[in-house]
Amino acid sequence: MPSKARIRLWSTNVYSLNYVCDQIKRIAVKTGVKFSGPIPLPTKKLVVPVRRSPCGEGSKTWDRWEMRIHKRIIDIAADERVMKQIMRVRVPEDVYIEIELI
Repeated sequence: MPSKARIRLWSTNVYSLNYVCDQIKRIAVKTGVKFSGPIPLPTKKLVVPVRRSPCGEGSKTWDRWEMRIHKRIIDIAADERVMKQIMRVRVPEDVYIEIELI
């Protein structure tokens, strides 16, 4: 029974995340292994409301700072040569990757 690898990726920068997903997808197509994805998961929004006035005086206006965390999942057949090529992919600093063998 062939094993599968589940690759989880997340980042605050959606362009970097899509770049890494495209690299992994290109490797899978080039080698001809079965894969599914990238499957977009719901984006987590972290919202922080902050008072504009630093001293607390004046009008009570608020800024709402938001950080979005984008997530993707890719399932791929865990062939040894494919996994070696995936491990060599240049991953930017703001993209986090987790590989799990199933």
